Amino acid sequence: MTSQGAAELDPGDHAAVESARAQRSDGLRGRQLLAALLVGGGFLAVALPFALLHDSVRAPSVLVAASLVAAYAIAYRVEFEFALGFVVPTQLVLVPMLFLLPLGFVPLAVAGVIVLANLVEQAEGRIRLDVLFNRLAGAWHVLGPVLVLALAGEREPSLGSWWVYVAALGAQFGLEFASASLRLAIGRGRRPAELLRLMWPTWLVDSVLAPLGLLAALAAVREPAAFLLVLPLAALLRTFSRERRARIDAALELSNAYRGTALLLGDVVEADDAYTGSHSRDVVALVLGVADDLGLDARDRRNAEFVALLHDVGKIRIPAEIITKPGKLTAEERTVIETHTVIGEEMLVRVGGVLGQVGRLVRSCHEHVDGRGYPDGLAGERIPLVARIVCCCDAFSAMTTDRPYRAARPSDEALAELRRCAGTQFDAGVVEALARTLARQR
Repeated sequence: MTSQGAAELDPGDHAAVESARAQRSDGLRGRQLLAALLVGGGFLAVALPFALLHDSVRAPSVLVAASLVAAYAIAYRVEFEFALGFVVPTQLVLVPMLFLLPLGFVPLAVAGVIVLANLVEQAEGRIRLDVLFNRLAGAWHVLGPVLVLALAGEREPSLGSWWVYVAALGAQFGLEFASASLRLAIGRGRRPAELLRLMWPTWLVDSVLAPLGLLAALAAVREPAAFLLVLPLAALLRTFSRERRARIDAALELSNAYRGTALLLGDVVEADDAYTGSHSRDVVALVLGVADDLGLDARDRRNAEFVALLHDVGKIRIPAEIITKPGKLTAEERTVIETHTVIGEEMLVRVGGVLGQVGRLVRSCHEHVDGRGYPDGLAGERIPLVARIVCCCDAFSAMTTDRPYRAARPSDEALAELRRCAGTQFDAGVVEALARTLARQR
């Protein structure tokens, strides 16, 4: 999700954000808890002996050490929320810590900050204590640069050693990916490749902030307190993170409002005509199955769901005697009923936002691929894919449902009719996707 997307949260991000927030508030259970305990405990099991066994020539003052830990804690509390989690700008302080503190002490200092931050949030009622080990499991990345710099020999920061710092950053990303992969495999039984979408925002932020942290470390060689100059930037980022969270909250509310409005309009359709309402719900189930079969993205899938629910919303403005007429419609009555797609579009455009976009798709739900549909005579690819899907599923549902003027047709017979009309009335690819969907449902 981009920052501008707060006006309308991407449907795929909507579920991911709510899931990430729920996990933070509900805590971990079962295999996820086991994964956190194993990987988080493993971090402590490595960090503690490393601190005891690693000899360091550095002896910073207590004030400098305490200031670094406090600065890291401040940065750790700055959380940039995105669809699959949070990014914290701790790299600003981690890099100076690597050059000012004894290397063996750095992992334990980070672990201490995590413990204190977790206790503070526990006191605020924001998070459960069992998340502590999950956060410790996420601290493995610290050991990457610590090990690289230890192998290179503790030395003052210098731009001439840039290749060491690049290797240290690579080691940070590598250990972070490895530990997260292990948690994912144990906790959810999923493959590491799924982590790439989750982790690239963190890597991007760390790659941007690492040079700033290095500049602070270079300045701290002459003046140890110089690393504190990164704190105003951390404060600025904290302000931006709060604004971003507020935009995400507003976007979630707006997205839920759109869905609530769509469901309300669907209820209005059902109250006006029970057949049309139940028919629309049947079409929704078929459309979502076809959308999944064709691999529609989250936004198109959401639009397909809304269009399926509301494709007949314009019929509430059509006289009831035409909608419920038991016999064949006259040419004049057919002309009136064919206006329902345009009426539906007008109604939804008045609502605006997502439903305005849905309205334009509703308008095209009775177009035919040969150009003989209504209201605009669109043909082929000019008809939006979502509208082609709804058109096909709508026809199948209509054929397999009892109507005032005829009995329902068997599913196999209805599917055969769709195939007969594929390439003229219906999109052939959509028809076959519907056939596969029906086969899976049997």
